[in-house]
Amino acid sequence: MLMSIMPFVLIGLVFYFLLIRPQNQRLKEHKAMLASVTRGDTVVTNGGLIGKVTKVADGELTLDLGGGNKVKVVSTMLADVRNKTAPANDTAKK
Repeated sequence: MLMSIMPFVLIGLVFYFLLIRPQNQRLKEHKAMLASVTRGDTVVTNGGLIGKVTKVADGELTLDLGGGNKVKVVSTMLADVRNKTAPANDTAKK
């Protein structure tokens, strides 16, 4: 009985360690990235737009794409934060 269940247990462990666990880690990293986005950061959206964050609101960001073009995007659609701006009080220290 135990030997007939063993292959299913092994398959379940393989699925967990190769598929489920890495996906959960990526999701956790993405949530941390979204929580750390501030005004002035340069970000990349999933659609490939690159812009500077001008406003952070509930679940939405306003991006300045340059040339006077501003776009509102849902914050979960960010793919990457390219340049983080330094906090204002760190730049004042000398």
